[in-house]
Amino acid sequence: MNILTIDTATEACSVALQFNQSLFTRYEVCPQQHSQKILPMVDAVMKEAGATLADLDGLGFGRGPGSFTGVRIATGIIQGLALGAQLPVAGVSTLAAMAQQVINAGDVKDVAVAIDARMGEVYFAHYQNQQGIATLVGEEQVTAPEAAAQLVDISSMAVAGTGWQAYPALNEQLGGQTVTVSYPYARFMLPLAEQSLTAGKGMSAEAITPEYLRNTVTWKKLPGRE
Repeated sequence: MNILTIDTATEACSVALQFNQSLFTRYEVCPQQHSQKILPMVDAVMKEAGATLADLDGLGFGRGPGSFTGVRIATGIIQGLALGAQLPVAGVSTLAAMAQQVINAGDVKDVAVAIDARMGEVYFAHYQNQQGIATLVGEEQVTAPEAAAQLVDISSMAVAGTGWQAYPALNEQLGGQTVTVSYPYARFMLPLAEQSLTAGKGMSAEAITPEYLRNTVTWKKLPGRE
């Protein structure tokens, strides 16, 4: 399946294109520059692959959680791309993408992901490796680091995300483990997006929404679609 994925939810900005069984990617840690970087990255991978949007089967994007502004940028950009090409879109959890990267790197059964959500909280989720795909156990949530530390036994788990080193309550749980994946990467959204699109769960450009986890934030849909 030919798929383009993008992510701007954290300090990292990335694009990945799976096209004709080849992979084309761009990744850069560039805080507050995502709106300037993301479209040139998309253009670069499309040109490198010799592809156009019309050649694709679908799109994927990091739907959050993460920076509110960053998540909005990815949502708006993917809406524009999907609307023009009439392509289905798969929203991919940024937490799941990080778990997928850990799973791809080695023989891992469980991954606990914690991203620093500021205001003394973390975005947290537990994923299991099910036939090579990061599969959510329970639910994604925004919670206090102390509460997150009690949700899983990481002695038998891998970890990912900035939250583990940002808060003592989580850092103490590491037990010498190294956090090798700090930010989501669009490359590892590809298998998750493909799973969703293959199952017929792709959405129209008008229907997609970001996922903030915090209920106080809203997203304004495209004009006429409120």
